[in-house]
Amino acid sequence: MQSLDLFAPTLAEELIAGVDEVGRGPLAGDVVTAAVILDPKRPIAGLADSKKLSEAKRDALYDEIIANSLCYAIGRCSVAEIDELNILQATMLAMHRAVEALSIQPSFVKVDGNRVPKWPYPSEAIVKGDTKVAEISAASILAKVTRDREVAQFDQRFPGYGFAKHKGYPTAAHLEALTKLGATPLHRTSFAPVKRALEASNKNK
Repeated sequence: MQSLDLFAPTLAEELIAGVDEVGRGPLAGDVVTAAVILDPKRPIAGLADSKKLSEAKRDALYDEIIANSLCYAIGRCSVAEIDELNILQATMLAMHRAVEALSIQPSFVKVDGNRVPKWPYPSEAIVKGDTKVAEISAASILAKVTRDREVAQFDQRFPGYGFAKHKGYPTAAHLEALTKLGATPLHRTSFAPVKRALEASNKNK
């Protein structure tokens, strides 16, 4: 696992925001994004791609990022917006919302991936940016912890689907539950496995 302990904002005089998303692949729940401007005077040790960190480490870094960053914000698009716009456009909109919600306007934005939203900010898309840029890594951690905690609570509303374990991703257990129990209001009806579950449920009525 690559640590980003030595990574600080590229230029101390610039206000660089890192942006990342979580939740493009799941069959249920919002797509969640985060934007973070780190404080070069309060570096955070151990930043890395959120997917390569343990849950305990992510939770600890989540608290540290919130306590020590200059500012941060969460953006999202709902299931209804995902179904209306498509997941790519919904992700771009959620990123836009996260940056707009920052209490400090950034001078430059670094986005994980290969494209940036249409916005007025000078910006750069960086493939695997969550392993290369501290600000993006911090954003990835905030977005993942936020979404994972939210989706885990779906278990209480819709028991039997295993949301606390798979977080909405199309695991074998999740697909089996969809076939057996049908889709919930939290599922993305534009995604093929959910469409199939709805069609099967309608045929059985």
